[in-house]
Amino acid sequence: MGPGVGRARLLLCRERMGRGVWVGALVSALVWGGAAEAANKATATKRATPVVLAERALWRAKSWVGLTTLASVSQTMNDDCSGMARLAFQQRRLDLLPDDVMPEENGVTAIHRKAQALGMLTEAPTPGALVFFKETFDRNRDGLINDGLTHIGIVERVGADGTVTFVHKSGGLVKRSRFNLLQPEARRDEKGRVVNDWLRRKGKKTRGYLAGELVAGFAAVDERWRSPEPQQRLASVQFVKGDATGARR
Repeated sequence: MGPGVGRARLLLCRERMGRGVWVGALVSALVWGGAAEAANKATATKRATPVVLAERALWRAKSWVGLTTLASVSQTMNDDCSGMARLAFQQRRLDLLPDDVMPEENGVTAIHRKAQALGMLTEAPTPGALVFFKETFDRNRDGLINDGLTHIGIVERVGADGTVTFVHKSGGLVKRSRFNLLQPEARRDEKGRVVNDWLRRKGKKTRGYLAGELVAGFAAVDERWRSPEPQQRLASVQFVKGDATGARR
């Protein structure tokens, strides 16, 4: 084989190698470029997903568990169950209270009335939903079971057995409690697990009541609760009657 043939073959090999490197680089660019684009889309989607109002409110409420007062969180809310619920959901132009709180109406009743007007009352508990209770304490101090809606909390989770864990402020403490609508009068299930916590203490004329016995309904909270225009409220309007008494139970 002459020198000319050897050089020709060498040039041909170099050309083929060059083509292989170029093709490999192109394939790599396409593969990695597609992966990067997919990753960017996933990140953009994740960033674009809004945090649901209920999720944010529940996160706030859980962060307050163990507090004996909400004064360190807010100076403008009642330091009671309705104040905790309002504070958890509070955002610009969003207050659980209606604009027209009626005289002698407690915070729980006012919030329930607004939920009903908005069509937000529900029959089943879901995480982040409001849970209403009736007759949890003797609000009018007549020793009778005739006080209507008196307590509110935020549902944290619903167990497979129907036991619901909720966050609320009661007895001077933000805490977790449980109720089970399938076994409302049972303190524990057949395995000895607590399914209902006590919510009303025994009185001179009344027995003690478990949380499941006093559940009065639920309400979802979403953007429909937000006022269309900014609302300015006087500080005195932020305090409503009735629930502060419950906070001292």
